[in-house]
Amino acid sequence: MSDMDLCARLTAGDLDALADAYDQHGPYVFGVAVKVTGSQAYAEEITQNVFVALWERPLSYDPGLGSLRGWLVSRALHESALRSKVG
Repeated sequence: MSDMDLCARLTAGDLDALADAYDQHGPYVFGVAVKVTGSQAYAEEITQNVFVALWERPLSYDPGLGSLRGWLVSRALHESALRSKVG
């Protein structure tokens, strides 16, 4: 399934689309978060926050600007950086 199709489904409120996005990208996002934070617990929280943000604001991802995976990882890196500053 293309990122554009997935985005359209998310925008329409299709909960299965969120599950599909998580299945496709969740392990990668989690892996990046673990690598950056060094903590599985923080990585789980970050991964959850990233996918909640996608669900709550699907239009914040623009398929014309890059891949969904890239957007998700960018958000995870941002959250990881915030986590590092907080402690």
